This record gives sequence, structure tokens and C-alpha cells, in this order.
Amino acid sequence: MENLKLCESDYRFMLVVWENEPLASGELVRLCEEKLGWKKSTTYTVLRKLSEKGLLENENTIVSAIVSKEEVQAFESECFVERAFKGSLPQFLTSFLGGKTISRKEADELKRLIDAHKER
Repeated sequence: MENLKLCESDYRFMLVVWENEPLASGELVRLCEEKLGWKKSTTYTVLRKLSEKGLLENENTIVSAIVSKEEVQAFESECFVERAFKGSLPQFLTSFLGGKTISRKEADELKRLIDAHKER
């Protein structure tokens, strides 16, 4: 789903929406000015663009996300691992950990996640 690919500024905008939805478009303008330093016109331009992509809904001046933060993060993560590590999750983990140690709790959580996603 290529429409889930977001540039940095669009992702930051979506974070504002996800953290505050549903919200009035006027409130979104205020929050974007406060958190992103954007002008009203920039906020409405990005809102229109992301609505046209099918990521947001602006119904009667109430803005809501159509896609979840988790969906976008999963898409971005998969693209990154595919591009940078040719899809190899073990190579990604090796690079990510880079000689660092993790706590017993973190290791147990990773094992649980791996077990839950194993092929049957």
C-alpha cells in the first residue's frame, strides 16, 4: 500500500492528528502552529493532500485518521528492512543491537514476539 509512505513532515502532521483525533480543523491549525510552526495555509494544504491520499477524513470540519499509526509504522518498518537489509530481520537486529546488551525483560519480550509470529 504505497499511499502509506509519508515524508517526515507528513508523518509529524499525522502524529498531531493521531494524538488529538477527532478534532476540528481550526483546532488542528492551532496545534500545527504550536507544535510544527506551520501557518494556516500549510496545515490546510497538507490536510487536503493527505485526505486525497485516503489517509485522513475531513467531514464537516472534523478531522479523523482513516489509517492508524500502527499501520503506517508497520509499512515504514517493512520498507526500511527490505531496502536496507534485503528483507533480513536477523541482519536488521544484528545491526540495530550493534554490540549493545538488552535486559532480560526485553529479551523475553522479543522471544515472545518471535514465537507468536513463527510459521506453523
